Amino acid sequence: MSSLKHVAELIKKNKITEVECVFPTINGTLRGKVMRGQDFADGKELRIARAVILQTINGEYCDDHIIGATDNDTILKPDYSTFKILPWQPQRAWVLHDCMNFDGSPSEHAPRNVLKKVLAQYQALGLQPVVAPEIEFYLFKRDGQEAAGFNPPTMRGGNIEQERQMAYSLNSTAEMRDFWQTLQASFDALEIRTDTWLHEMAPNQFEINLLHGDALKLADDVLLFKHTLREIAAQHGLNAVFMAKPLADYDGSSMHLHQSIVDAKGNNIFSDATNDNIGNATADFYAYIAGLQKYMADLMPLMAPYFNSWRRYALGTQAPVNLQWGHDNRTIGLRVPHSDAAARRVENRFAGSDANPYLAMATSLACGLRGMQEKLKPSAPVDDRDGYEFPREIAIGLESAITQLKQSQSAREIFGNEFIDAFCNVKEIELAHFMYEVSSWDRRYLALQV
Repeated sequence: MSSLKHVAELIKKNKITEVECVFPTINGTLRGKVMRGQDFADGKELRIARAVILQTINGEYCDDHIIGATDNDTILKPDYSTFKILPWQPQRAWVLHDCMNFDGSPSEHAPRNVLKKVLAQYQALGLQPVVAPEIEFYLFKRDGQEAAGFNPPTMRGGNIEQERQMAYSLNSTAEMRDFWQTLQASFDALEIRTDTWLHEMAPNQFEINLLHGDALKLADDVLLFKHTLREIAAQHGLNAVFMAKPLADYDGSSMHLHQSIVDAKGNNIFSDATNDNIGNATADFYAYIAGLQKYMADLMPLMAPYFNSWRRYALGTQAPVNLQWGHDNRTIGLRVPHSDAAARRVENRFAGSDANPYLAMATSLACGLRGMQEKLKPSAPVDDRDGYEFPREIAIGLESAITQLKQSQSAREIFGNEFIDAFCNVKEIELAHFMYEVSSWDRRYLALQV
C-alpha cells in the first residue's frame, strides 16, 4: 500500500508540479480540484462541497431534503495507491480520493464507498470477488456537433466506415494505427492491464477488455480507462463515446461484468475441489446466480442510469430483458462462459457502458452475496434456448425502474435509505430535465397529424 511519504518522493523525483485530486460522483463523472504538487506532498487537507457528489448529469444538484440547504463540505481523503503520472502531461499526476464526513465516517452517497461497503462484507467472510469488465464504446469525429448527431471518423485515404462488414476485422484497427498505438502506450504507462481489443458489430464500435482482478482496483481502472481514452481520442481528432445507445440503427454499448469469488487461499468457491480441470459447480455458484435473479430487477437503475440506457434493451440485440441464466448463451442476462474449474464465473450482461462502474459492480456483487447468504436456488438454465422467448423481467424504462427502486425494501436493505433516496432524487431530476426536451420524433410524427 502506498503512503504519503512514498508519493512525496515520487512527486520530488518526477518534478510533479500539479496533482489532479479527483473523485467519482454518483454518476461516475470525475470531479475535484487541482493542487500544487508540493502542497499535496505536504499532506495539505482538501475539501469540496458535499453536494458535488450528487451532481446530476445535466449539472443540477439534489433537492435540499436530501443533502440539506447549508451546502456543507466533505473531506477528500487521498488513496495513495491510485497515484499515477499522466503520460500526456508528465508534470501532472492523478490521485483518486474518498469522500469522508467530518466524523471520519465514509460519505453514504459516494459510489466508491458504496462498493467498499459491499467488499467489506465479503472480506468479513474471508472471501474476495474477482471481476473483469468488458467495455464497449464508439469512436466518432470530433467536430463539436454532438447535439445534432455523430459523424464517423475519417480513415486513411479519406474513407469512412458506415456498414457492419468490419466487425471483428483486424484491418479496422490499422486504419487508425497512430491512435491505437498511443492509447496502448498510455494504458501501459498508467498500469491499466488490458486483455483483448476488438472491433465490435457496429461501424466504429470497439471493445477493450480489462484483465480480471480486485473489484475496487478494476472500478478505479474503468474510470481511468475512460479518462485516458477520451484524452487520447481528442488528441487524434476523435470522440470516444460511452453512451449505451448512441446510434438508433446500430448496436448499443455494454459493460459486461465477469465475476467469481475466491477464498483466503485463492480457490474459486464456484468450483468444487475435484482434481480434474472441469470440476463441478458448487451450491454457492448456483446461489450466487439465484441472488442475481431475485434482486437485480429492483436495482436496474444502477446498471442503466439514464433514459438513453434503456434504449439498449431491445429484443434480438443481445442486450438482456430478463433474468434467465444459462451456459454460453448471449441472449440472456446471466451467462456462464465455458471454462475450467478455476475460471468458473458469471457474466452479468445488464450494465451499459454508461453505468457507474462502482455502482454496477456493487449491485452485482451484493445481489450474488445475498443469494449465497440466503442459500437461494436459481431457475433451470436456459442454455440453448432463445432468451427472448421468455417474458421481460426488467422495467420497461427509466421512469418505472426508478419507481421500482424507490419502493424496493430489499434495495434499501442492501444499500441503505440515504443512498437509495439520494440516487433516486438525482435520477428524477435528470428525467424531468430530459422530459423538457421536444425531440425530432415529436415534430416528425405529431406536427402534421394530431
